[in-house]
Amino acid sequence: MIKKIELKELINLYKRGYFPMAENSATEKIKFYKPEFRFLLPIYNFHLPKKLFGEYKRNKYQFKINTNFSKVIYECSKRKGDEDTWINEIIINTYIELNKKGYAHSIECWESNKLVAGLYGVHIGSCFFGESMFSKKTNTSKLSLLYLISILIKNKFFLLDSQFYNHHLLQFGGYEISDINYQSLLKKGINNKSDFIDNLDFYESLPILQSLTQTS
Repeated sequence: MIKKIELKELINLYKRGYFPMAENSATEKIKFYKPEFRFLLPIYNFHLPKKLFGEYKRNKYQFKINTNFSKVIYECSKRKGDEDTWINEIIINTYIELNKKGYAHSIECWESNKLVAGLYGVHIGSCFFGESMFSKKTNTSKLSLLYLISILIKNKFFLLDSQFYNHHLLQFGGYEISDINYQSLLKKGINNKSDFIDNLDFYESLPILQSLTQTS
């Protein structure tokens, strides 16, 4: 029997500011977290590093949406060295089902028909809750993030939640807010509606990203 979290319950928990994590890859126990401080990425004031955008514009990789969600979450579940993961079998099964229902999406970076990076998250209202990312080549997960940002801007998303503090994302303008302030933003974002299109052309993403304030 395939074990997974009940989807309606999970979506309702997201709407209240919670998200699930397993203690490790082997456990069947899932805990729900609502941090005292939340880490967000700005959408419309996203800091776009010039060097990274230059690499993005070279169009070396192909960016796709939802073509292999299960592969993306599986790659995200891997950890280097002795590190364990919070993505266990129950998490994997649950989010694959969320993807089938249209609540979870994967951004994928391909090179010569090989998946080299990706990220996935949950979409409710006009909020995107980023869950995890992976990369097999330098900067490819960051390039995937740029493609995601162009999608969120085009579709007028309100909130990009990155959950816990992540120093790697500070370069993009990531910041922490208290849960009290987060709940206010969350309520507004949940009550709005944005579509997550799955056919954004790469060349359509360029002027969207170009409009952002660039930093070195």
